[in-house]
Amino acid sequence: MSVLVLTLVIAVPVSYAVARMRGVVTTSMMVMLTVVQLLPAIAISIPMFVMFRQVELINTYISIIIADVSVTLPFAVILLRPYFRQFPYEVEEAAKLDGLGPVKTILKIIIPTIRPGIIMISSFAFLMAWGEFTFALTLSTRQEIQPLTVALNRLIGQYGTNWNDLMAVATIIALPVLIIFIALQRYIVAGLAGGATKG
Repeated sequence: MSVLVLTLVIAVPVSYAVARMRGVVTTSMMVMLTVVQLLPAIAISIPMFVMFRQVELINTYISIIIADVSVTLPFAVILLRPYFRQFPYEVEEAAKLDGLGPVKTILKIIIPTIRPGIIMISSFAFLMAWGEFTFALTLSTRQEIQPLTVALNRLIGQYGTNWNDLMAVATIIALPVLIIFIALQRYIVAGLAGGATKG
């Protein structure tokens, strides 16, 4: 949940800024975010391990949260940017005339309008963080910190697999994802369809 909240808190203003800015800076930022999104997790996990070890953050929740946000944040910014670009600038100008600042305009006017996109991004960010395995295995060795995905891996041994426990844990891991997607299905579909038609 902390990964989801942190992703939205950073992604919403960044997406808004990138959508409203024009020029080489915006293009360079989008290229950089796309490249980061394309990098495999294993290529990022080792440098992160070295960096977090230097600041003594190995085996902490903070290191796993930061690592997960580094994956979900570029994804969220790339998908949210078209929603902000599509939002009429004239409405923002009218909000300024009514005395609303940029933050209140985003919170009270823009976000309620692009709610399907926000819910869609939130769902996928939660799914990506919930199923994360590489960072959790690399940045933590203590079982009380490691998420369920790592616990699932421990049930697969070199000489055999405990299938009963494996299936039970896999079901527990899958249930929250299924419940969220069933509950938010119409918002996710609306968000994906809306994002596909926005430039």
